[in-house]
Amino acid sequence: MKLIKTSAAILFAAATAATVAFAGTGADGVFTIHNDTETNVVSGFYTSEDDGDTWSTNWLSIQVRPGESAEVRFHANAGPCEQTLKVGWVGDGGGEVLDEPIGIDICEASNVYLEDNDVSFD
Repeated sequence: MKLIKTSAAILFAAATAATVAFAGTGADGVFTIHNDTETNVVSGFYTSEDDGDTWSTNWLSIQVRPGESAEVRFHANAGPCEQTLKVGWVGDGGGEVLDEPIGIDICEASNVYLEDNDVSFD
């Protein structure tokens, strides 16, 4: 699956209701990541088609603060739905701290929820 990112695909919503209005499903080539932490800022979102041997560039051109969401798009017409993802967080001193990679079915995911020490999707 060839993944793409575009600045037009980034959408912020402070309220859940606003996010739901824009959320699609992974099968439509759109899903939404939600920063559900109280204090942590998302600085990176990376995917891998080969179990972490190689990683995409950062899908995010901006940081996603607590309570915000970002809409991302990908091509659903080719490649595997099973992907590996990892999330980068702004660390102390401004550097990026990466979570452990997790598996995701990117064709089925409509929402990816980023919480303290947990990433889930539906």
